[in-house]
Amino acid sequence: MGLLDTAVWDGKIFIDEWMAGSGGTQPVIEPATSQQLATQGFATPEDAQRAATAAAAAQKEWAAKKPEERAAVLRKAGDLFEQNAEEIHWWIQRESGGIAAKAGLETHVAANECFDAASLPTLAQGEVLSSNDDRWSFARRRPLGVVSVIAPFNFPLILAIRAVAPALATGNAVLLKPDPRTTVSGGVSIMRVFEEAGLPAGLLQLLPGGGDVGAAVVEAPEVEMVAFTGSTPAGRKVGETCSRLLKRAHLELGGKNAMIVLEDADTDQAASAAAFGSFMHQGQICMTAGRHIVHDALYDEYVSKLADRAKNLPVGDPAEASTVIGPIIDENQLNRIDEIVQDAVQAGAKVAAGGSSSGAYYNPTVLTDLTPDNRAWRDEIFGPVAPVIRFSDVEEAIALAEDNEYGLSLGILGDVGQAMQIADRVTSGKIHINEQTVSDEAHAPFGGFKDSGNGTRIGGATTNLEAFTEIQWLTMRPETAPYPF
Repeated sequence: MGLLDTAVWDGKIFIDEWMAGSGGTQPVIEPATSQQLATQGFATPEDAQRAATAAAAAQKEWAAKKPEERAAVLRKAGDLFEQNAEEIHWWIQRESGGIAAKAGLETHVAANECFDAASLPTLAQGEVLSSNDDRWSFARRRPLGVVSVIAPFNFPLILAIRAVAPALATGNAVLLKPDPRTTVSGGVSIMRVFEEAGLPAGLLQLLPGGGDVGAAVVEAPEVEMVAFTGSTPAGRKVGETCSRLLKRAHLELGGKNAMIVLEDADTDQAASAAAFGSFMHQGQICMTAGRHIVHDALYDEYVSKLADRAKNLPVGDPAEASTVIGPIIDENQLNRIDEIVQDAVQAGAKVAAGGSSSGAYYNPTVLTDLTPDNRAWRDEIFGPVAPVIRFSDVEEAIALAEDNEYGLSLGILGDVGQAMQIADRVTSGKIHINEQTVSDEAHAPFGGFKDSGNGTRIGGATTNLEAFTEIQWLTMRPETAPYPF
C-alpha cells in the first residue's frame, strides 16, 4: 500500500487517528480537468477544539523527550518525503495544477525542511547570563505549546512543512489547517509522513475546513502561536485576533514584487529571468515578479523578448512533460486575473502578449504603457501577468520600487555596485541581485515587511528557534537566599 493510498484517509480528518469529520466531506478536484480525485473529510470548529485539547495533552511528554528522539523523527520524515516523492508528485500536479518541476521542488524542499529541523533539538537552547547576585542566571528556550499552521494552496507542501517541521522539532504540538483546495498535497501527505516516521499520536492534528475552522484554530485557548501564510486581508484578521488574545502571530502575506532591470543588463538573460519570475506556477506565488521596472534604453527590446517568451511557453495539462504553464487553481481566481487585466487595458495599458484565457488556463501576459496608479501595477494579481514600466534614472527606479504597500521580494539585474546601492534603499524582506524574485531555501530566513507580513519569521536555525520557542529566565542558588522581611 502506498503512502497516500486513499483507503487510509479518504473522507477523513485526523484527530489522534483518522476519523470522519463533523463537517462532512468535500471533493478533491483537479483544476486541469475538473475531475474528482478523492474526497476529503472536513472539520468543524468543535473538531478543532477537540484537536487542540488533545494536542495540548500530548505536547508536554513530547517536549520532555531527549533531543535525539525528536531529531530522529524529523530525519525519518525527511527520508520518507524522498522515498515517496513520486507518489506525492502525482498529487501536487493533479491537485494544485503544478508542473513536474514544481512538484519535484516541493518534495525536495519538504525533505530539506525536515532535515534542517532535525538539527534544532540539539542546538544551544539558551545562554548563561551575568548576575549581580550570588547565583547562576540563565535564559533558556522552552516550547510554546500548541502551534496552529494555516497554509495556502499555491505551494501547499512547502508552505505547510516549513512551519510544521520546526514547530515539532522544538517540542511543540501542531494543528494543521491546509487550504480546502489542496488538502492532500498540503495536509494528508504531511500527516501520513509523520505517522510513518513514528511521531507520537496527538502531536500533529489535520483539520481541513473553511474559514470557521481557520478561526477556531486561531482562537482555541490551548494555541499559543499561529503561523499563517496567505493573503494580506486574511492575515490582518488573524493578526487582529491574535493581538486581542495575546497570542504570537507569524504572518507571511502577499507581495507585489519589483524586478529592476538596469541599463547594462543583458536583455536575453533579463527576459529569461523575468519570464521565470512572473510565469512560474502561473504566477500563483507570493514572490512572483509583479512589477518590471526597466531602464529606458532597454525597455522596447526587453518587452519584445519577454513577450516572445510569453507567447511560446507551452500551456496545458501539468501532467504532460512539455507543459510549462498549468491551470489556475479555480474559476474564481481565473476570473479575478482576467478582471484585473481588462481593467488595466481600459485604463490605457497595452497587451504585448496574452491577455486571454482558455478553459482553466490563463495565457502568459505582458502589459505595457502602464501608469503607476494602474490596478495591474498596484494590486497583487496572483496570475501569469507581467506589467512593465520604464525608468530613466536610478532615483526614479527606487521611487517606483518603494511606491507600493508590499515589501516581500526584490530582484535587481545589472551592475552589482549600483544594485547594492539600490538594495540599501528599498524596503524588502528579501533582495536578490542578478536573480529574479522567486527564491527560497530551507535554511534561509524568509519573510516580508509592510503589508507582506510582520517580518522574517521562518527559515534557518536562529529564526526558527526564535519563532517556535519562548525565552524563560531561570536562576539558581546553592541555598535559599536571605531576605530582609
